[in-house]
Formats: sequence, C-alpha cells, structure tokens
Amino acid sequence: MKKVLVALVLVVFAAVLFACGAEQFEIAMITDSGDIDDRSFNQGTWEGIQEFAEENDKSIKYYKPTEVSFDAYVAAIDLAVESGAKVVVTPGFLFENSVHKAQSTYPDVKFILIDGAPHNVTNWDTMDTYDDEDPDFTIGENTLSIFFQEEQSGFLAGYAAVKDGLTNLGFMGGMAVPAVVRFGVGFVAGAYYAAEEANLTTFSFAANRYLYLNTFAPSDSAKTTAAAWYAGGVQAIHAAAGGAGNSVMAAAQETTGKWVVGVDVDQSNLSARVITSAMKGLAVSVQTALTDFYNDEFDGGQSITLGVADDAVGLPTETASWRFTTFTTAQYNTIRTAVGNGTIVVPKTEAEFVAFLTTLGYTASTDLLNTIWPKTT
Repeated sequence: MKKVLVALVLVVFAAVLFACGAEQFEIAMITDSGDIDDRSFNQGTWEGIQEFAEENDKSIKYYKPTEVSFDAYVAAIDLAVESGAKVVVTPGFLFENSVHKAQSTYPDVKFILIDGAPHNVTNWDTMDTYDDEDPDFTIGENTLSIFFQEEQSGFLAGYAAVKDGLTNLGFMGGMAVPAVVRFGVGFVAGAYYAAEEANLTTFSFAANRYLYLNTFAPSDSAKTTAAAWYAGGVQAIHAAAGGAGNSVMAAAQETTGKWVVGVDVDQSNLSARVITSAMKGLAVSVQTALTDFYNDEFDGGQSITLGVADDAVGLPTETASWRFTTFTTAQYNTIRTAVGNGTIVVPKTEAEFVAFLTTLGYTASTDLLNTIWPKTT
C-alpha cells in the first residue's frame, strides 16, 4: 500500500510539474467555420498574426473549435486563456455571442472581434438570449470590434470586370452572412455602374447567377454549379466563399477564357484564372490592434468600420495580380478615389440598392432582390 501511495504522489507531482512547465501562448486566434488554410478569411487573419509575432518575438497559437456552436466557441476561448492568451482574435460574426460572454468572464484579456460586435441575442425574431437576460450589446473595454466595408471592395471588383468587357457575371457566396451579402451587393452594384457608363442599356445581373452555397468548404457541388454557369455563358464568378472558392477556381481552370474574382486576400497565386480579388485588410487591421495592445493603447469598448478611405479594402494592383486586359490601374485609381471620398456611395441594404439602380436607369428584379436578401417566413 505504501508503494502504491508513493507512486500516486509521484504521478500527481509529475502532472503538476508538467502543467507548470506547459508552453504558454500569449496571442491566440480561434478559427470560425472555416479552417486555418482556407486561403481566405481565416488564413489571411492568421498570417497577419504570424507576421506580427515574428517581428515582435511573441508566442502564438490558433485553436479550432470542435464544432460550430456557442459552447464550442466558448470552450476554445477558455482553452486559449488557460494556455496563457493575453489577446484573443476571433474572425467572424459567429463569435459575437461567445465574445460577449468571454469579455466579462476574462476582463484582463483583450478580444479582437472581426466582422462582428458582441451581444447575447441568439434569435433575432424572438430576441431570445443565450443567458436568458435582456438583450445586451455592450462592447467591453477589453474588446475591439472591427468591421469592413466589403460592399466597396465588391463594387470595385464588379466595376473592373465590366469595364474589362466581362458583362455576363455570377456571384457565389458561402453563406448569407452580413459580410458575404455586402460583397455580393457591392459586386452587382459595381457591375451596373460600369454598364451605365458604357451605355449598356440592356445590362442585367441574372438572379439565377447569384447563389449562396450554405458552406464555406470546397465541394464537388460548387464546382459542378460553377462549371454549369460557365458553360451557360458566365464569364466571371465572384466567389466570396472561403475554401469553396477553390472549387470555383477548379471549374474555371477546366474551361477556356473563364475567370474568378477572389475574396478577402489576393488570391492570384491560387489560380491563373483569378482575374482580381475583392480584398479587405485583415492582416493590417489585426496587426494595428496588436501593436496598440503592446503599446498600452488598446482602443477597446468600441466598434470601428474600415473602408477605402482607410486603405482597408480594394483590389490588388501588383503587376503579377493585375490580369485585366483593357481596364487600367489609372482607371482603377479614379473609381477608387470616387468611392473613398464619397462621390460614389456604394449601397449595402436592399433599399439603398434599389435606389442606386433606379438612379442609374435600371430596375432591380424582385427575383434578384429576394436572392441577394433571402426572405424568411
């Protein structure tokens, strides 16, 4: 018995030593429904964190939740904090509930929430909350909420495509989440704006060429649909769909003269058929927030929205990424300036979109409106 007790003590002592010596990571990122190698939203954010860590000698780690759920996201945040996180980066609106909880649970930890703002509402129709309390939209002093004007980035991509002679367009979004919808409506609006400049009076963006895939994962289904669109005459598809964009690229590569508009980051290195990418400054925005944190200047307790005026969204202009044949960087800079200074106000809501098209002399079909903004009953 004595030997058994001694053995148990040694095991416990070893476990304590192991715990005390466990590696700590002070910057953490939690992935959303995508993965760290989605070559889009998650990867763009993570690469920004990696670059910051390398330049500033900081320890980092990413955590992938076991599933897409409030409890799984909270558990991942708990694990990150237990592993020493001083700052937790959460990319995606799916973290709004979990960050709302975590910002109170861990007041000494800073949270950077991208594309979302913390709240406790779980059902917008009934206004039910995860904690059975009244709806609460408090952004803690330890939380910085960052949004982007994706509609501006999408607008520039749609405008550029039509100016380059691509007038039969399609849009594939991962899910009808706010950021994806903004990319989509901006893309369609930009196409109409360029069509009006070119006096294309019969231009129309077909409702059956606008689709939400209900997943951000690559699939044979997405590839098959994209291939069918291309075969039906579509010249370019804006794929705002995370990893599912790879499926659209695969379809473009298997035909001739078809293009893909990438998303979030410059995706020209993924396929020779990526004509441009509707980007947003994921890496830069996170690096700025991390720099502020380590300079004791963390600007929490608020939500900020970044756009063209902040150099936070736009198209890549490097020679290797610029695959337009007639649309020039000078033309791009002109339209970009007009968007940035407010001469052109890009729509992002249904009412704004309808008014925008009306001003241009076009009419938005009911089918297209219902596709961009799915109606629930």
